[in-house]
Amino acid sequence: MFRLETEVDKERRILLSGRLRDDNRASSAGLRALLTTSAEHEVPLEVWALDEHGAVAGGLIGRTWAYWLHVDLLHVDAAHRDSGLGSRLLAEAERVARTERACTRSRLETWDFQAPGFYRKQGYEEIGRVEDYPPGVTEFILVKRL
Repeated sequence: MFRLETEVDKERRILLSGRLRDDNRASSAGLRALLTTSAEHEVPLEVWALDEHGAVAGGLIGRTWAYWLHVDLLHVDAAHRDSGLGSRLLAEAERVARTERACTRSRLETWDFQAPGFYRKQGYEEIGRVEDYPPGVTEFILVKRL
């Protein structure tokens, strides 16, 4: 007999994550091959654009793992859009991922009203989409070889 609970529990989350990680490594030669390499651990990657006063005009928040860059967030303030700043932020993150962390690919998700066209111009290709996520919106999954 099991009892199900729906509560947030940090200790159980850590326990479950460790068990899944161990099972995944046992089941995947690819994951085992990452062990003891520079790509074994997820490492944050952030790029910030500061204006002449030191205020944040834009930024990119991502992470690298398993020789991949994952772009989580890219935002440029409205006053600085169409200036090429977004392209510069993305290019710098890709450069760091490629030259300093040996990444060979990049991936990200974006919604239909955000920037799929922008990312395609930067060389990203659509590999998937999720309709109605959230309702009325399409999410795109894009990748690029670095």
